[in-house]
Amino acid sequence: MGRKFFKLFTLLFFTASISYCQSTDSLVFAEGQIVSAATREPVKARITYVSLPYGNKVGVLNNNVYSFPMFDRVKYSITVEAPGYDVAKYMLDPAEANADKKVIRDIELTKGVSAGGQKLAVGNVIRLDNLIFQVGKSKISEESYNELNILHNMMSENTAMVIQLEGHTDYQGDAKENLKLSQARVDAVKQYLVSKGVGKNRIKTKAFGGNMPLSKEDTPEAHRMNRRVELRILEN
Repeated sequence: MGRKFFKLFTLLFFTASISYCQSTDSLVFAEGQIVSAATREPVKARITYVSLPYGNKVGVLNNNVYSFPMFDRVKYSITVEAPGYDVAKYMLDPAEANADKKVIRDIELTKGVSAGGQKLAVGNVIRLDNLIFQVGKSKISEESYNELNILHNMMSENTAMVIQLEGHTDYQGDAKENLKLSQARVDAVKQYLVSKGVGKNRIKTKAFGGNMPLSKEDTPEAHRMNRRVELRILEN
């Protein structure tokens, strides 16, 4: 009896080991460095990665390098944020893995207008992380004015710039109400900038409600991340 049990245990362990090795061997990793585009020096940044399309895998790193497993061979979006630099967003595809099963992507960060006076490129998307609204409302909190004033200065210094404000909520609650709320919030931001002298024809708006979440995890952090206003450079 003892010998039969030992043989059975050995067989099961061997089978599990083979299965584990196969799954580990097939796993693809994303790796890269975060550097300054101007100097090639390392830049410590907040790195957020999210599996696509459903966002059921989310991670946050704070470093000048990143490495994470790309489970289930799905694509991942990666967002890199560092003080004084434009936000960088990329999509990583496991199909681009090299012979070592690694997707290598070094990310170069460029100085933002408010930090370095450089012009932002058309197509850049910036998340306004310090833009805060009252819960469930479109009223802008006073603590948001500093970021909005930086945005106003940026548009004043770049008179040809045309932007699109894109509003997002989390996916909880009524979809129609979320769409209405996201539109009201970008309208409020536009109204603030126009009141400061920015031409209204230079500011487009678009509402997405909860249709484009960065994450579908049911956690407070994921819901907070999904509630956002992003700025897209259309012309410059």
